[in-house]
Amino acid sequence: MSDPSGASPASPASSGLARLRPVLTRSISPENFDGAPGGGARASEGTGAANARDLGVGWKVSPSVDVRAGETFDLADIDGAGVITHIWITTHTDNWRTLVLRAYWDGAEEPAVEVPYGDFFCSGWSSFTQVDSQMIAANPHGGFNSYWSMPFRDGARLTIENTSGVDARVYYQVTYEVGGDHSQDGYFHAQWRRSNPLPDRTPHVLLEGVEGQGQYVGTYIAWGVNSNGWWGEGEIKFYMDDDTEHPTICGTGTEDYFGGAWNFDVPGRGYTAFSTPYLGMPQVIRPDGLYSSQQRFGMYRWHVADPIHFATGLPKVDIQALGWRSGWRYLPLRDDIASTALFYLDRPTTQRPPAPDFDAMEVHLASGPVPDIGATPTRDPQD
Repeated sequence: MSDPSGASPASPASSGLARLRPVLTRSISPENFDGAPGGGARASEGTGAANARDLGVGWKVSPSVDVRAGETFDLADIDGAGVITHIWITTHTDNWRTLVLRAYWDGAEEPAVEVPYGDFFCSGWSSFTQVDSQMIAANPHGGFNSYWSMPFRDGARLTIENTSGVDARVYYQVTYEVGGDHSQDGYFHAQWRRSNPLPDRTPHVLLEGVEGQGQYVGTYIAWGVNSNGWWGEGEIKFYMDDDTEHPTICGTGTEDYFGGAWNFDVPGRGYTAFSTPYLGMPQVIRPDGLYSSQQRFGMYRWHVADPIHFATGLPKVDIQALGWRSGWRYLPLRDDIASTALFYLDRPTTQRPPAPDFDAMEVHLASGPVPDIGATPTRDPQD
């Protein structure tokens, strides 16, 4: 299987920029819903029509869409072979854990990507923090960017579902190439799972039952701590191919896997956020003494320079939650752990967990005693 990006993982992304290739670039947005050549800036109706009433067609008439409560909207529907190279998208922070992003490859009925909107962009806590990585960039104030290569051989469909009771306004642009030979490329997959709280003495599962050849390429975890003391002694384990009881790859600790050390604790500064091209802990949310009561963290690890290759499948990937108790004994924790696992596979569908729903995704925005207080738009009591 060739590398999905078309370049050696260790080479800079710019190494192939000068090479002429028989492909064409297209872009889908609310100003050109199907990416057709010459199809942009033709809208006469849209969310910006009133603002452009003095200017007319071509002057930002349709910059966004309203995804109605409980409905699913097609962000992009592409025919033929190609590869999605960039996604830019933004919406209000209150929607980051109520929208579900999905991607379907080659006409498959089941999604290969099924992840809460915020988690896919390393922002699982519905609170903005800057993310400066090669594959995901989250920029002020909620400008989300994905540079994951998403190849397909016979079509692609991207959707966004609004699981909430209020409409969500979404601005987006999906850039892709049409043409090219993607017959040897893997399909991009992303799966989300949440343990809230994690059962006693039970690792949190990131992936399970994946069959086929591929490579594991990334992890994002939104980790909510429910106890005092250090929480990240747990190891991540990759059970590969024929592994059953014991994994082939076993890490040494949670902060070690995400590229840090010694509890992420810089003496005198405490937990210290960082964001680098391939790994980071960009988000540290501290208690405020009122409604934001627990420490919460956002961490990512991209296996771009070091993809984890497997030949026949990934039976399981899991991570422990361990703290400390007296006598220098490990303490199994029951934290709130939400993970997004990213991988390429030789097939467009695979085993996946139940679809995220509103209650499974919800995080308290901590702006009031009730999650609905302070939300935008206002969420009134329901009968």
